[in-house]
Amino acid sequence: MKLTHYALTLIAAAALAGCGSTVKLDDPAPVETRPVTPTASSGNAGATSSGTSESRVATVDLGTQLNEAVKNQRVIYFDFDSDVVKDEYRGLVDLHAKRLINNRKLALSLEGNTDERGGREYNLALGQRRAEAVAKSLTLLGVQATQVEAVSFGKERPAVQGSTEEAWAKNRRVELKDK
Repeated sequence: MKLTHYALTLIAAAALAGCGSTVKLDDPAPVETRPVTPTASSGNAGATSSGTSESRVATVDLGTQLNEAVKNQRVIYFDFDSDVVKDEYRGLVDLHAKRLINNRKLALSLEGNTDERGGREYNLALGQRRAEAVAKSLTLLGVQATQVEAVSFGKERPAVQGSTEEAWAKNRRVELKDK
């Protein structure tokens, strides 16, 4: 019984294999060619009668665009006693990263600063941590570590003189300067 079952299965398989159509791969398929006629609706309105068209694509200098985008955006401010880059500055860091990736010859000096509160050594360390936080953000976005240098000035270079919260807020910063 089993032998009969196997024999019928083989016969059915052979019959199905024989029913398939065969296509010769050597035979070329017929190709129909039609002339293209430009129409206004097809987007070829600018084509000339000879069949050629002029390209009016303007070249874009990405380096110049990125330099312009960051020209007046070179300071990242920090909260009191913090070295965390705030979310509001992520776009600025991203722009600088794109600029540095686009031109690997560019380099930045990241100058960390603090307000006047606290001791000299503490503020130098805090300024360094702030500069390194920006450097790490840039390198995580693909900037080479050799393109950024983190330095600290602590409280030695205030942007604004005074002992008010507004003055202190302007002094807690990292300045991104071209080398």
